[in-house]
Amino acid sequence: MFDRVAPNYDRANTVMVAGQDKRWRRAVREALSLQPGERCLDLGAGTGVSTVELAKSGADVIGVDFSLGMLQAHQDRQVPLVNADALHLPFADNTFNAVTGSFFIRNVADLDACLAEILRVLAPGGRMVLCEVSTPVWKPYRKAHGVFVKHVLPKVAGRVGSDADAYRYLSESTLQWPAQSDFADRIVKAGYRKVAWRNLAGGAVAMHRGFK
Repeated sequence: MFDRVAPNYDRANTVMVAGQDKRWRRAVREALSLQPGERCLDLGAGTGVSTVELAKSGADVIGVDFSLGMLQAHQDRQVPLVNADALHLPFADNTFNAVTGSFFIRNVADLDACLAEILRVLAPGGRMVLCEVSTPVWKPYRKAHGVFVKHVLPKVAGRVGSDADAYRYLSESTLQWPAQSDFADRIVKAGYRKVAWRNLAGGAVAMHRGFK
């Protein structure tokens, strides 16, 4: 499915969120506080646009995605991109100072296994920041957001991204994703310390943080 939407994926995302995706990528980079010489893993990197943003910090950043089509869509990115499974990462234990991913973890087959695998490759003291869809905190906005995601988003994305079925799945996965506190509980149970989150876009998106 992601292979099919790869050619227009970045453009469709930007249109769907009215350009806020750029601000969210910058917010993730700032939350990670990456330093030159540190090693960072960008999971679900897709076409590599998020990896490029993270590399602006001067850190050594590697992008990983399960979809080969996504990685091939923009082979001109000046960052290393690896085709791999987030549940079975081809990296040694304690390798990275930071691991991140934006709008990917709700698509993995086993959330808890993915959190465990991230913890495995994180170096002691390393941090994880995951940016993902979430639950708007204001009830009227929550209701309107649900209508938009369920009915409007697939139609708009289908026209811009040319694959309505794929974006219908993405819409459904958005509505089924756990709220901020529930996801934070899963992160705590996976063994992370100092777990917290920060709402973006009124809670429609949230960044979750944890340390090894």
